[in-house]
Amino acid sequence: MTQLPIDSAPNDVTTHEPFVRSLDAMGTWRGRLEESVRELVRFLREQGLLDEAAGDLLDSLRQRLAGEKLVVAFVAEFSRGKSELINAIFFADAGRRIMPATPGRTTMCPVELGWDADEPPGLSLLPIETRLDGASLAELRGQPRAWVRESLDVKDPESFAGALTAVMRTRHVPVDEARALGFWNDEQPADNPPIDIEGRVEVPMWRHAIINVPHPLLKRGLVVIDTPGLNAIGAEPELTVGLLPSAHVVVFVLGADTGVTRSDLEIWRDHLASQALTRYVVLNKIDALYDPLSSVEHSESQITRQCVQVARTLDVPLARVFPLSARQALEARVEGNSALLVDSRLLALEQALAQQLLPQRRAVFEQLTLEALGVVQQQTQRSLNDLRRGLTEQLMELRGLRGKNASKVQMLLSRVAAETTEFEQCTAQLQALRSVHTRMLKELLQGLSGDVLRDQVDLMIRSIRESLLKLGAKRSFTQLFAQLRVSLDEAQRRGQDIRDMLAASFTRLNTEFGFSLSPSSTPELSRFRDDMALIERNYIQYLGLSQAMRLAQPRFLDQFRRMLMSRLRVVFESAAGEMELWNRTASAQVDAQLRERRKAFKRRRESLERIRQASGELEVRVNELEQQELRLTALDGHLAQLFEASRRAATQREFGDTQPLPMAVAGASPVTLTDRIELAPGPGLPFLSTSSPATLSPPAAERA
Repeated sequence: MTQLPIDSAPNDVTTHEPFVRSLDAMGTWRGRLEESVRELVRFLREQGLLDEAAGDLLDSLRQRLAGEKLVVAFVAEFSRGKSELINAIFFADAGRRIMPATPGRTTMCPVELGWDADEPPGLSLLPIETRLDGASLAELRGQPRAWVRESLDVKDPESFAGALTAVMRTRHVPVDEARALGFWNDEQPADNPPIDIEGRVEVPMWRHAIINVPHPLLKRGLVVIDTPGLNAIGAEPELTVGLLPSAHVVVFVLGADTGVTRSDLEIWRDHLASQALTRYVVLNKIDALYDPLSSVEHSESQITRQCVQVARTLDVPLARVFPLSARQALEARVEGNSALLVDSRLLALEQALAQQLLPQRRAVFEQLTLEALGVVQQQTQRSLNDLRRGLTEQLMELRGLRGKNASKVQMLLSRVAAETTEFEQCTAQLQALRSVHTRMLKELLQGLSGDVLRDQVDLMIRSIRESLLKLGAKRSFTQLFAQLRVSLDEAQRRGQDIRDMLAASFTRLNTEFGFSLSPSSTPELSRFRDDMALIERNYIQYLGLSQAMRLAQPRFLDQFRRMLMSRLRVVFESAAGEMELWNRTASAQVDAQLRERRKAFKRRRESLERIRQASGELEVRVNELEQQELRLTALDGHLAQLFEASRRAATQREFGDTQPLPMAVAGASPVTLTDRIELAPGPGLPFLSTSSPATLSPPAAERA
């Protein structure tokens, strides 16, 4: 059959794969939502209605939409058909096997498949010797010189698949070196690899492999992690305490002909037993259970018994166990054989992934989008109300001048000067407000700082090292997370204190000086507590009595600390960033309204000065302001439509039913995305001007 290039367009994705279709649909939804938000940001900036804090909020949302990764990890002992399953689900459109899948042991190191548009297609390999340096994988990702890079010809599936066989490479080392690398354990000799006639041990050549390839699904944000067998998992602590707990879903592959073996059970018990992980169990190679000398019913009953036994042994719901044949599924998709695909039973697994995993990720984005749109729309509406109020005040003054003499104009000029002087008295109160606000924010952020977090984690690690036989490790770990939850609760309380202070100050400023300030709700940090609870459940399994021997190894404990610290730092930095952004939005609101009020006084004064100098132009100026008021109303309506379009894009369920973004307001003067509406003094009274749109380059997608 004709082989499709690996970098074919997204529409080339095989259409009969449920998970592929759902992932592609989610990518399309995210792309359209990001485009809708981008149109909104561009229009707001062109109209001068987007301050820095609100712009940062929407830009951050767009970066999340463009750069979010969906991580699916496949875990199995060797020879379970794991790589074949990956080929069948994700890479059948290449017309052949892409991941090495041959009898015996193939994948010798963790393999990460993804797409980074900033890097050319290629295979990056981290030498196994880097384990001796003590540097974590996260640190080495930022050191290009530590990796061996091989180019990939993604347009030639044969060449591409051949290049990936590099992950199978091994080398032979002395036992002492194997021990230092983590592949030899004197206390568990039964698990050690065999020694050849020269007294050497076979170990993987690479510690980690990253495949950067522009496959349509990887472009959509999918990251596939292919892990090696038990020995390699145990030898790489970062895989167990870093990559696997961070995966959105873990697929554990067993052999239908063998069931749960001792090494399978050890992988499950030591690395996947946490209920916090979203886990699916695949019973692969069911085609081997069909006996031509027995009835189909007998073979089916064997498969059912195996599924029940696996579910009971691993203590998972039977609905999470999927019997299938990856070999038949790949063959069916390569040959276009729909009957064989049904016989392979792969569709049931893909349907479960599509129906359970992707909606959860989408719900997170939907909530983030709606919250951000609500904050920005509230702020934009306040700005428009201030502009409209300034227009109304000018119109009332100018209409009142009809038939009046110069003395009336002079009186109004004096009144504007007096009001300006009175208004400027607010600066002292604003300065005091900023001082108090800055101090309270500093105290809040101090509790979420990396220094405080590092001190607490180091205290826990020190307690574990000092405990007898590491028996107090779990208690120290639990105490750490209890303290971290207290830190988040304290940050939440301080955030509410800041809001209460702002609310009281805003009320006073609104009453005394005519502001329209309104503090938004304090960010809810409960989701960060949930993130911490997930981390705690994922990592506590490594601190039980069965893990005391591993905890006694300084290398493992150091690696455990680094990975735990990196995960917790993300949570605390995100919480601090959200609080800081919320406070910046409040400060920006004060600055924006102060700036607009000063502009309003200046416009009133300049208008009256021009009227005094050219009283005959009064009606012309009134008409200009009335037209400006109509355009402002049109702008208000158009913005409401843009916000609503973004909300529809966020909550849209059918990807084919997409309405175009609104470009005009019915019954009013057309307002296009190239119009810029602003209040500015000109040669006469303030007028509405149009100018060319500013060039707006979208920020680069967030790197995974």
